[in-house]
Order: sequence, then structure tokens, then C-alpha cells
Amino acid sequence: MTEIPDITILAPTTVEAGAIPTLVENSLFASKTMRSALSKVTTSLVAISPVVNYFRALPESVSFMVDALEGQSAVMVYADYVEVREESKSLVMLADAEPFVTRDTFDFGPLLVMRTADAIAAMDDSIDSQTSAFYGLTLALQRRGELYHTGVPVGFIGEGDTRDSGEKQFDYVDPRNANVQIEREKIFTDHLKKIGAYISPDALIPAKSHGDFACRASVIIPVKNRVKTVGDAVKSALEQRTSFDFNVIVVDNHSTDGTTELLDNLARQHDNVIHIVPEETNLGIGGCWNLAVAHNSCGKYAVQLDSDDLYSSPQTLQTIVDKFAEKDYALVVGSYKLVDFNLEEIPPGVIDHKEWTDKNGFNNILRINGMGAPRAFLTSWLRKHPFPNVSYGEDYAAVLAATRRYLVGRIFSVLYLCRRWGGNSDAGLTPQAQAAHDAYKDRLRSDEVRARIDANKNARSK
Repeated sequence: MTEIPDITILAPTTVEAGAIPTLVENSLFASKTMRSALSKVTTSLVAISPVVNYFRALPESVSFMVDALEGQSAVMVYADYVEVREESKSLVMLADAEPFVTRDTFDFGPLLVMRTADAIAAMDDSIDSQTSAFYGLTLALQRRGELYHTGVPVGFIGEGDTRDSGEKQFDYVDPRNANVQIEREKIFTDHLKKIGAYISPDALIPAKSHGDFACRASVIIPVKNRVKTVGDAVKSALEQRTSFDFNVIVVDNHSTDGTTELLDNLARQHDNVIHIVPEETNLGIGGCWNLAVAHNSCGKYAVQLDSDDLYSSPQTLQTIVDKFAEKDYALVVGSYKLVDFNLEEIPPGVIDHKEWTDKNGFNNILRINGMGAPRAFLTSWLRKHPFPNVSYGEDYAAVLAATRRYLVGRIFSVLYLCRRWGGNSDAGLTPQAQAAHDAYKDRLRSDEVRARIDANKNARSK
């Protein structure tokens, strides 16, 4: 028989855990309730569960987590789990925590094991919240030590969110979640200040352009096998009405579906369409962007247009370039509308990222997964800070770097139509693929937090 460790499970609903005692507090996600519940725990260890549906913990796995807490000198241990569906069970393998976990949607699984004293101290070190005490707890625990992931499944939970990845990624911009996001931004900003990674708005500077350019702006379109949509994208770019010269640079990453022939034809018809087929065969979207930006035809500003998407009007490019002129921004980002293949609006509609503010957006970007579209960069800056050669999160890496030091311009009117269809690279991802995408962005954010801590230390030493 497994020996029951000196531990209490604290949860918002009943947990099956054999002989391990459970303390149920329905409103556990409020700081006041979390602190009150922790004060009632009499064991030296506590296991906190954020799961609101069915959860059965395996006592032997909880014991394993307790052993890991001591053996790894960790401040908290979390574990994989098994999701139970109507006719199947599937193992959910979680990501290892980066040194700095900033995303409020990071999956720590159904049970977090820690010392009760650490949990109480962490809550005392977290600002008050009505909905996000769990997020505040995990951030405060990071300030005390390591968050350790064990691959031994801790138990079984009922079926969770069954929507595909293309739907779930926009939850944080749902207006119904606005109050939650405001609370979490406050919690996260407090965390950045406590670890020395907070950037003051007074520290941001203008970005100056250097060098000569063939034109004022270039629309950059990386593409591979998008014969159904890339023609619409190029046409959308060509229809822009501007007071300046611009071109369209399409980097065709060795397409095999007729895309190459379509683009050859467009380039013959339009002098300002530059069709590039890379010599390299190992480029991701980021590598294609770098090739376009380094090209001698690239304009002073490099403006995004994905091969699935369209600009919302012929004024998009002019609006973006006018924004750059206001304050010498390194980066300008617009807002977009989600549409189907036929360009009909689909939920949640307009994605404007109004959580961005000039006073704190450059800090809050480390908490969330995106910023908006289209994204446009000062070319001379982007040449010094190239994209990583990957096909997911490549532009997010550049956005993080830009927001660390430079002024960023936001446009909250719709400039872009984001076309959602079966060919999207982020639609209908498997759980494993989605986890890989999340892990990559988590690593980018963690590296960026470290860079900001170093930047602040260097600034203080001068």
C-alpha cells in the first residue's frame, strides 16, 4: 500500500484521491479565497488543483511528485495527466517550464505540489485578484525557485476544451474576458518589476532609418503552395493607392502546386512585383522574410502580407507609412478581421488587441501570444535583427526585440483580412503540434525576459 504523504489537496471542486484529504473552495481563483483556504491547511505540503471538471488523482503519483519536490530542490512540481473522453483516453504531455514562464495560459496540469509555507508566502507576495489568483501564485512561486515538470501522469481528468487550435488562439481577445485580462496584466506587470524585467515607457527611443532604398515601402509575401490564395494577396497589394512608390516582393519557397507559374505571370505583367525563388531549400517563413528584407529592391519599410490574406482596403499601405512618420517607430502593427475563404466575417470578428497601451503594451506583450496584423518594420532595423529561420513565431521574436527598446505604433482600425480556411498553417493543429508552437514562443518570451533584466542592469550601471 502506498504511504500517504503529509499533504492536502486544495481544489475548486471535489477531487477523487483515495485517502489524501481534500479541501474544497468553490471560488479558489480569488486571492482572498486562496489565502483563506491555505490558512486552513494543516499539512506541511499542499497540492493545488485548478481543474473545475472531473479529476481523479493517483495517490502513488502524488507521492512521486512529493519525492520530486525534495529530490529536485524545486519550489513546485507539476505533472502530465490522462484526459478521459467518452470512448478513449489520451496522455497529455506538458511542456517543461522555462526559467521565466510568463504566459497565463501555460498548462501546469491538474495538480501542483508545493510546500504549504511556500504557497502562503507566494500568495502574500502576489497582488489581489478576483479571478486570477492561480496565475499570480505561479508567477510568485517562480520568484522563489524552480518549477519542475515530471512526466509521471498524476491522474485522470474529464474532457477539456475540444475546439480546434484555430479557434482557441483568440480567446484572450474576447471582450467577455476583458476584466480578466486587465487583472492579469496588473499581476504580470508587478511580477516584471519584482524580477527587474520591467521596461519604463520613458526608456523607449525612436528608431532612425539608415541607408538608401529602392522605394518607400515593400509588401513582403512569403509563400509555398498557395495557388488558391496568393494571387488574391498579390492583387490586394497591387491595388494599394499611395503617394509614394512601393513594390511587392514575393518569396516563393519552391512551390510545386502551380504557385510558381502564377507568380511568374504576375511578375511579367507588373514591374513592381519581384518574384524570388531562393537558392536555399531549407528556409522557413522567417528565412524567406530575411531574404526579402536583404534584397536590394526592399523599401524603407517592410510590410507583412501573408499568402492567405488580403489588405482590407486600398488605403492600408498609406495608413501604415503615415503612422511610421509620426514618431520614428521601429514597428507599426494594425488590426485585422477574421474572414472565411469567401471573405465573409467569422467569429470573433475584429482582432484589435486593445490590451496594448502606449504605457504598458511593450511589457504586456510578454504575457500574450500575439500583437496584431499587419506587422510592418523599419527595414534598416530589421536587417540588424533578422527573423529566426522558422515557420511559426518568427515575427513574434522580432516584435519582442523591437518592444524592448524602441517606440512601437499601433493602429486599431481594421487594415487586414485574415482568411481562415483548411490550408492555414495554424488551423486544426494536433495537440502535439500546438504544444510545440506554444513551447517555442515560451522560450522566446523567457529569453526576452532575461534580455530585459540584463538591459536594465546595464542601464543602471552607466
